[in-house]
Amino acid sequence: MRYTKHRSMAFGLLLLGATALGGVLATRALAADPDPALNATAAVQQNFTPVGDFTNLVKKVTPAVVSIDVHLKLDQTSDNVGGDGDGPQQGQMPQGLPNIPGFPPGFPFGMQGGPQQQQAVEAKGSGFIINSSGIVVTNNHVVKDAKTISVTLSNGSTYPAKVLGTDARTDLAVLKIEAGRPLPYVDIGSSANVVPGEWVVALGNPFGLGGTVTAGIVSALGRDIGDGPYDKFIQIDAPINEGNSGGPLFDQHGEVIGVNTAILSPTGGSVGIGFAIPSDMVKRVVDQLQTGGKVVRGYLGVAAQQISPQMAQAMGLPAANPATDGALVAAISPGSPAFRAGLQPGDVITKVNGVTVTNPSDLADDIANVDPGHDTSIEYLRGGKTNTLSVAVTTMPANPDAAFKQANNTPSEAKPGQAGLGLTIAPLTPDTRGQLNLPQSAQGAVIVKVKPNSLADQAGLQAGDLLVGVGPKDISSPDQAVAAIEAAKKSNIPAVALRIIRQGQALFVGVDLGKKKSDQG
Repeated sequence: MRYTKHRSMAFGLLLLGATALGGVLATRALAADPDPALNATAAVQQNFTPVGDFTNLVKKVTPAVVSIDVHLKLDQTSDNVGGDGDGPQQGQMPQGLPNIPGFPPGFPFGMQGGPQQQQAVEAKGSGFIINSSGIVVTNNHVVKDAKTISVTLSNGSTYPAKVLGTDARTDLAVLKIEAGRPLPYVDIGSSANVVPGEWVVALGNPFGLGGTVTAGIVSALGRDIGDGPYDKFIQIDAPINEGNSGGPLFDQHGEVIGVNTAILSPTGGSVGIGFAIPSDMVKRVVDQLQTGGKVVRGYLGVAAQQISPQMAQAMGLPAANPATDGALVAAISPGSPAFRAGLQPGDVITKVNGVTVTNPSDLADDIANVDPGHDTSIEYLRGGKTNTLSVAVTTMPANPDAAFKQANNTPSEAKPGQAGLGLTIAPLTPDTRGQLNLPQSAQGAVIVKVKPNSLADQAGLQAGDLLVGVGPKDISSPDQAVAAIEAAKKSNIPAVALRIIRQGQALFVGVDLGKKKSDQG
């Protein structure tokens, strides 16, 4: 079922499939296909058509684009269909479904009936064949929780599909169908040279209308829509809608440069803001899912954030363009490769194996693509100096976020008090641990009040944040926090970096101290 991801933006971000919602660089998946005569991409390239006429391209690639039907069974014990916590419950219509003229309510989902009835639920999505043996690529959220899956070709032939592997972190899945004959397929191209402004064509199964073609341009690259750690979406204005999920995005040469996945919309329909997973990421993931059924990623053990101008001031970092100057380490997982190598919160990672890191997304992608067990060169800034160390990257655990916990269990006995900057802080007690859902090992000072319009308020600090550090210094009590903040205020720095835990996530917040240049000496 389609569901809305709740995000801090004005419109709803919608996954396009009917269901709710790495690795080593792969070689070209189709290079050794035994029947090149079936390669639709090659046929397009042999008869290239100028921009403005996509008839030849569409004719050649359409046989390789498929519709996917997913069947689920809802009963009294079933969880929400989406599986991610905000999908519809048993017997409920998904929220925000558009009303489609000429179709019954809920089309194409077939969800009529009362909440107490057992009912078959049908969901629809899109996909494409990548070799003549019947390997199909689609979105993970299209096939997640499926009981049965069928794939329909453009000629109407339908085949049952087997899931070879899925990857929730990139929202990709690989299926296999047995047609008893070689099938037409398309090449997965490279997204490395995609540029804003170039024409693209999307094919898919919107609202169950198979074989639908839309065209537009690439609007932007590297979009982070908050859907996961590897967000680097291609933004397009080609209209895509419910059911387009998993469908291919083609360049003018008939190569797949993306997999259509989500839209940003106030209405539930296309408003010209769509997102596709870039093909270079698709190739890496698909290769591993085909061969091993899962994706193995490298693991460093850091939580990182983007550098704000205030944070650059507070930590003495280059301030010309801080948003692209690296990834700020906000927390280190105890016992992780980063912990053993000596990385610390407050370090700024700028390169991985000589490749520049401009933001946390770059860091996550670069580390994920390291083969576990290999040493990796990490360049970072600490105290204004550039350092390099070698880290033995390991395999990413199933739940890496669970490892980020404070290691010290020292109780805090300090009384509530003013910490300056407009903050009122208190010791961390058993009651507040429970209220804030913090582990027993957590330590720090709880922010209980933020004065309106104060420096802390302007920086975005909130009541309920757990203050765990001031700059690189860890703190375990309100007294330590007050002393560290006062020391920072008496220094020449224009801003102070406060390290906090908010809803289980570690991050730095830069607080402007309001100093004028004359105040700084």
